[in-house]
Parts: sequence; C-alpha cells; structure tokens
Amino acid sequence: MKKIIFILIGIITGFANGFFGAGGGTILVPALEKFINIDTHKSHATSIAVILPLTIISLFMYSKNIKLDWNLVICISIGGICGGYIGARFLNKFSGKILHKIFGIFIIIASLRMIL
Repeated sequence: MKKIIFILIGIITGFANGFFGAGGGTILVPALEKFINIDTHKSHATSIAVILPLTIISLFMYSKNIKLDWNLVICISIGGICGGYIGARFLNKFSGKILHKIFGIFIIIASLRMIL
C-alpha cells in the first residue's frame, strides 16, 4: 500500500513539474510530511533529489517543441547551482518549525504574484 501512495505522490508531483515547468517541490514537500511522515529536513532534501529526474524529462519534452535560449539556461543554471549550494548549507541551520514558516511565506508570495 505504501508503494501505491509513493507512486501517486510521484505522479502528481511529476504532472505539476511537467505542466508548470516547475513547482513539483511545492507539492512533494508537504506530501512527504503529511502522508509519509518524513521530517521537514528530510522531505526538503528528498524533494530536491526527486525533482532532478523530473526536470530532465520535462526539459526533454519542452525542448522538442520550444526553442530554448541555451545561453540563458546556462547563466541561470550557474546561479541556480550557487544558490542551491547555499540553500542546502542553510537547511540544517533552521528548525523544522522555522522551515515550515519560511516555506509557507514563499508559497503565499508566489501565489499572490500569480493571482495578481
């Protein structure tokens, strides 16, 4: 039964990543915590590990139909790698409770930007 739940969470996460071009982590982190009872730090780390293969398949599908600006992709990737390193170093500096608040604020701000 657990594997079925894992696969369903994966399908929903993968759909969000493929459909929106990102955002799978906004589904996966809360799902890991709520339905699988993984602690906050481990759910964030697991989300990052899972998002990589989802992103690769989404990139492959997108690049078949959309001409990407690879210079832009490379520049943003360099910044993303630096930011990802810094973020991963900071992850363990905060308690799970603080991470929930930071993550929640991020989601609210992103939602408001989309709506407005």
